[in-house]
Amino acid sequence: MKLCMIGTGYVGLVSGVCFADLGNEVICVDQNLKKIESLSKGHIPIYEPGLTELVVKNYNSKRLKFSTNLKKSIKDSDLIFICVGTPTKKGGSSADLSQVFKVAKEISLSLNKYKIIVTKSTVPVSTGDEIEKILSKRHNKNKFSIVSNPEFLREGEAIRDFIYPDRIVVGSNDKKSNRQMNNLYAPLISKGAQYIHTSRRSAELIKYASNAFLATKITFINEIANLCEKTGINVEDISIGMGLDKRIGSRFLRAGPAYGGSCFPKDTKAIISTADKFKTNLSVIKSVIKSNENRSNLLLNKIYKILNNKIRNKKITFLGVTFKANTDDMRDSSSLIMIPALSKKGAKIRYFDPTGFKREFSKIRNVTNSKSIKESISGSDLVIIHTEWNDFKSINFKNLNKGKKFIIYDMRNIYTPAKIRKQGYRYFSIGR
Repeated sequence: MKLCMIGTGYVGLVSGVCFADLGNEVICVDQNLKKIESLSKGHIPIYEPGLTELVVKNYNSKRLKFSTNLKKSIKDSDLIFICVGTPTKKGGSSADLSQVFKVAKEISLSLNKYKIIVTKSTVPVSTGDEIEKILSKRHNKNKFSIVSNPEFLREGEAIRDFIYPDRIVVGSNDKKSNRQMNNLYAPLISKGAQYIHTSRRSAELIKYASNAFLATKITFINEIANLCEKTGINVEDISIGMGLDKRIGSRFLRAGPAYGGSCFPKDTKAIISTADKFKTNLSVIKSVIKSNENRSNLLLNKIYKILNNKIRNKKITFLGVTFKANTDDMRDSSSLIMIPALSKKGAKIRYFDPTGFKREFSKIRNVTNSKSIKESISGSDLVIIHTEWNDFKSINFKNLNKGKKFIIYDMRNIYTPAKIRKQGYRYFSIGR
C-alpha cells in the first residue's frame, strides 16, 4: 500500500518506518526542511533504540521516502496518516488541535481520488467528526473515509510495540475503510496481534482511557509507597502481592518519581477537559493529576530532610534526568522541578544522563553536565538515582569513589538497602 505520514515526530517517524518495513511504500512528510534533509541522511532526531538502523534499511530499499511536498505526497498515496502533535493548550488543560485541523484543511485541498484519512495523533472524542466536517466542505463523503487508529507505543520500546502490539484499535464508521485497515495490518494480525474494530469515537476514547488508567496505577502505588515509609513496610512486597492478581497485573506498579513524558500528563488533562465539555465529572482522574503534581514536591521535601535542610553549597548528583530510561524525552520529567528548586536553595548540581547534555538546564545557576558516572559523583554529598537506566543498575560505588562517603537516594529502588548500607553508605529509597 502507498502511505503518507504527515508529521515526522515520534509517532509519525516510528510508525512510518515500521509500515515500510512491512513492505509498504511510505512517504514521511514534514514542513521542516532541515529535519527532512537530516532524515534522508540517516540522522534521527530522537533517541529510540533500533530506529536508526530501520530508517537506513528501508530508505536504501526505496520503501521509505522523506519529503516536504505535502500536496504531492497526499496525491501519490492511498492512506493518509495524521501524526502531528496535540500538546496541552497554553494556559489551559484541553488538547491543542490546531495542527490537526490545519493538516485536515491541507488534505482537503489535495484530494484527487478516494483516500482514507487516519488519525494517529492522540485526539479527544469527536475530533474525527470535526475532520470529517472540514473535508465535507469541499468533497462528497464518498471521496474519503476518516478513521481513528491510536498508537500505543512506549518510548524506548516503540519498535517492539509496533511489531508485537497488545492490540490494534481501528475506529471507523464504514466497512470499506475497515477492510483496508485490516489489510494494512494483516502481517501483524497473522502473527497473533488482536485487531479490534470499533466506532471512531470509541477508538479516540480508548487511547485516553488507557493512558489515564496507567497513570492512575503509577499514582496509586506512589501513594501506597508513602504509607509504606510511615509503617516500615517494603512497597515492593505490596507491588508483587498485588501484581500477581491477574485482575490487576504487575505492570506500572513500581513506585518512584511522578509520571512524565509525552502522553500521561497531557492526556489525563485532556480527558478531564473532554469530560467537562460533556458535563461529566471524572473525579478519580482529577485526583490522579493532583497527586502526581504534588509528587515532585514530596520527594523534594525528602531530599531536604536527608540533608537536614542544609542545602546551600551541597554537591548533589542526579543520575539520569529524563522522565524514564531508554529515551531522551524530558517532557514533564520530575527533574525539571527538582533541579531548579535545589539550585534556588544554593545547591551545586551535576547530572549525568546517557543521552547527554540537556538544554533545559543550561540557564539554571550551578547546574553542570558530566560526561561519566564517575565524574558526576566525585566529591558529591548526595547522589540521586532519578532514572532507571541500565547504566546505573550495577554501579560499584566503592571503586568509583575513593573519597568521602556520600548519601544515596535511590528513587527507582534499583539497589537492595542492606547491600548498599553494608558498603558504608547512607541509603534511602522509595517506600522502603
